[in-house]
Amino acid sequence: MRIRGKSAAEIFDSVRAQVQSQQLLPGQGLPPVRELAAQLDVNRNTVAAAYKRLVAAGIATAQGRRGTTIRGQGPGEQEGALPDSPLVDLASGNPDPAWLPDLAAALHARPYRPRLYGEPLINAGLEAHARAWFAQDCPAPFEVDLAHGAVDAIERLLGALLVPGDKVAVENPCFLSSINLLRVAGLQAVGVPVDAEGMQAPALEAALAKGVRAVILTPRAHNPTGCNLSARRARALSRVLAKHPHVAVILDDHFALLATAAYHSALPAGTRRWALVRSLTKALGPDIRMALVASDEATSRQLRLRLASGTNWVSHLLQDMAETTLGSPDAIRLMSRARKDYAVRRKRLEDALGKRGIACLEGGDGLNLWVPLATDDQAVAQALARRGWLVRHGQPFGVHEAVPGLRITVSGIEPAQCRRIASDLRHCLG
Repeated sequence: MRIRGKSAAEIFDSVRAQVQSQQLLPGQGLPPVRELAAQLDVNRNTVAAAYKRLVAAGIATAQGRRGTTIRGQGPGEQEGALPDSPLVDLASGNPDPAWLPDLAAALHARPYRPRLYGEPLINAGLEAHARAWFAQDCPAPFEVDLAHGAVDAIERLLGALLVPGDKVAVENPCFLSSINLLRVAGLQAVGVPVDAEGMQAPALEAALAKGVRAVILTPRAHNPTGCNLSARRARALSRVLAKHPHVAVILDDHFALLATAAYHSALPAGTRRWALVRSLTKALGPDIRMALVASDEATSRQLRLRLASGTNWVSHLLQDMAETTLGSPDAIRLMSRARKDYAVRRKRLEDALGKRGIACLEGGDGLNLWVPLATDDQAVAQALARRGWLVRHGQPFGVHEAVPGLRITVSGIEPAQCRRIASDLRHCLG
């Protein structure tokens, strides 16, 4: 390893070049800041700034006292089940298949009409449904677009609004896919802590002071913690964002169809660029690959340029299926039952953990429950695995450094399993 440079940019470029040429490999440690500063005869702050940029670019990982190491350049950890695992899977983040409607039935209920190049990107009926759904939560006027799921929508929005190197404020801990897409897009993630009421307003204000150009907020069922924005917190965030009208605000309301919590908007009146994304995948199934996007007119125009080029519209066949299912009384009743069932399972696990003296983030929503820890969460997750449980530990959800905790998917957990995992976790925690 031979790192060169006199400025933070030169040191950054030197390390990046060695990673690209595989002279530096994933897991390899970089020299301590003090040591490299002495070697290069530069100020320690110069090296620290270079390392910070390497972390923000996804090239390195800061590990506190263990220093800074080269990060693996693969796609990053993903959501989903672990095939053929002998463990009880409470890590997948998936909805319960029992609560997903039969989308094939929509094909019989509505004959397919072929669409050709040049036709409107959105079915008229689906757009009308979306406009009615968004109207009470969005500032007027707004436009409606479609994307291939919430992550695709956010990636396209960021691509339309930002350039590589821009800073984006996200919740910390953060949704796995958001971390991955920011890294791939060359955007710098700035983590903002969350609590039971959502993203913390003073911490967001501090992030905006660092030059953040966009904010991604989860108003309900934040993944991984499950927290919801309270009305009080939404107002506080709105006041902070009102001071920065040039900052784009993206609201990822991915669990909207199944949420038990009320929606509280953090959008201030003067925000120029905004988007509210509502996914259909949790209620209709991940394979529907569809999210509805409401946004201001200028943002919509840029988003449509990215969606309409080539064949990048959302399949009208999928739109037909979604539109028919969303209007089906049977599907509506099924979603209502799913909403109640997920809430009951979450509450059972909260109660079981509470009886064992284990604190968790209570009162949340969504498919996951978060257990904050003050110990080595990876060791705890491994100990649970030896007892037959597969859960997610906090490291992959940390924006720059690990946020100690466990994410437990509650969508299919049974009452007896709630009691067992609470007892096993108590044992693992000593």
